[in-house]
Amino acid sequence: VQLQASGGGLVQAGGSLRLSCVVSGSSVRFNDMGWYRQAPGKQRELVARIGSSGWTTYPDSVKGRFTISKDNAKNTVYLQMNSLKPEDTAVYYCNRPLSVAPWGQGTQVTVSS
Repeated sequence: VQLQASGGGLVQAGGSLRLSCVVSGSSVRFNDMGWYRQAPGKQRELVARIGSSGWTTYPDSVKGRFTISKDNAKNTVYLQMNSLKPEDTAVYYCNRPLSVAPWGQGTQVTVSS
């Protein structure tokens, strides 16, 4: 399984970014998928999850600002991030919460104040 995240960058507080994760070797149609982030000196945390049927869940820290979605035909998972805050700065990864695959390189998101 390979997970290729992209779309990160430098954005000012209040801005938006859309991350993409192209998945190969596994089907997003039949697997729960999640977006994770890891800030320097902190543990990796799950910030969005989408079930195989399309339900979604978020922690309070990003609820109302982040939206996870997927395109089964493209085998790709997305994370729309709005109203970004400096504390959202981290490397973002995608993976399968129920059957974790080798972690990809992730994509850096930096939010300036």
